[in-house]
Amino acid sequence: MFQTNLNIPSKTKILITGGAGFIGSHILDLLMEYDNEILIFDNLSSGNENFIKHHINKNNFKFIDGNLLNFKEIDSACEETDFVFHIAANPDVKLGSENTKVHFDQNIKATYNLLESMRKNNVKKIAFTSTSTIYGEADIIPTPENYGPLVPISLYGASKLSCEGLISSFCHTFDMQSWIFRFANIVGNRSNHGVIFDFIKKLKINPNQLEILGDGQQRKSYLHVHDCVNAILYSINKSNNTVNIYNIGSEDTINVTEIAEIVVDEMGLKNVEFNYTGGSRGWKGDVPKMMLSIDKLKNLGWEPTYNSEKSIRDTVKALI
Repeated sequence: MFQTNLNIPSKTKILITGGAGFIGSHILDLLMEYDNEILIFDNLSSGNENFIKHHINKNNFKFIDGNLLNFKEIDSACEETDFVFHIAANPDVKLGSENTKVHFDQNIKATYNLLESMRKNNVKKIAFTSTSTIYGEADIIPTPENYGPLVPISLYGASKLSCEGLISSFCHTFDMQSWIFRFANIVGNRSNHGVIFDFIKKLKINPNQLEILGDGQQRKSYLHVHDCVNAILYSINKSNNTVNIYNIGSEDTINVTEIAEIVVDEMGLKNVEFNYTGGSRGWKGDVPKMMLSIDKLKNLGWEPTYNSEKSIRDTVKALI
């Protein structure tokens, strides 16, 4: 799965916010193969101790049950840190239409607290997981990193774009360095939200019918988490600008109905009735069509090993 060695000096003290979550725990697994000290900072609101329990007794691993909204807690964690992987966030895009404050607090305010703690403690490097939703409904597909103007249509997308702005401005003002990753839909084992997770949950309750939000024609790019974390570490190794921005995704798309058919097939179900809620969006803020250009990342020498269909199918197998 690795395509390069990690270009971070040995004995580096690495902080992973949200390190007990879906993507964070996979980054943890890879980083633990190197001779560094890893500190996980997670309040377990969406993370899972089972994802990190196999590292608990290792000498180079430490876990802090902490909240980024508590400045003292994150400030203390940054005292013993050289490099930050900032993965912690509220990833529920749909939630923004019901609670307008959650993404402000858990994404924007949390990121500010982290950056301010880094500034105070002279921590100079941060890798940040952003999202394709910052592009809004792009009229150029596949969408490149220099697309603009950026007009997100969800509060989640707006919060992540705000975080990108904060990170960029801190880097230029306080001589820090960052890697910002704009994700397509990342799936895989340990996934605990999203369309695949929802479909499996619904079909376990009623194996005869499946509610599909929207018209089922929403078409997007999906990438397996193993490819995702590989791309993150690869690009950190290969790029060295003040602010390094990369899309991470696959080179194809799949629609929601096709995903539903894969889930039904892998669960061994027959004659499942699909019931559509209607409309081109699954929810307020949903972007019906998304595919990212990954040419910039490919020019570094990285390529995905999974396409959307294989990413989906392997994820279903893992989750069921």
